[in-house]
Amino acid sequence: LAAALLLPACSDPEAAVKTAKAHGFRDVQVTGHRWTGCGRDDDTSTGFTAFNQNGDAVSGVVCSNWSPFGKTNTLRIDE
Repeated sequence: LAAALLLPACSDPEAAVKTAKAHGFRDVQVTGHRWTGCGRDDDTSTGFTAFNQNGDAVSGVVCSNWSPFGKTNTLRIDE
């Protein structure tokens, strides 16, 4: 039960939308915490769906971690 209550803390919807839009995706919808797709050093894992520059529907994950130099985000598209 405790793990289920902490899951929202394991995603960062605002960063996911901002990162996806910065990469040219539009109509970004956050799908919540993702269990897969990020590295073991990532602190958050947020799934999303969107449309790419060609109008194709895509899904992916934005992985985030805290570093001494600030927060970094990585976007990965599902194949």
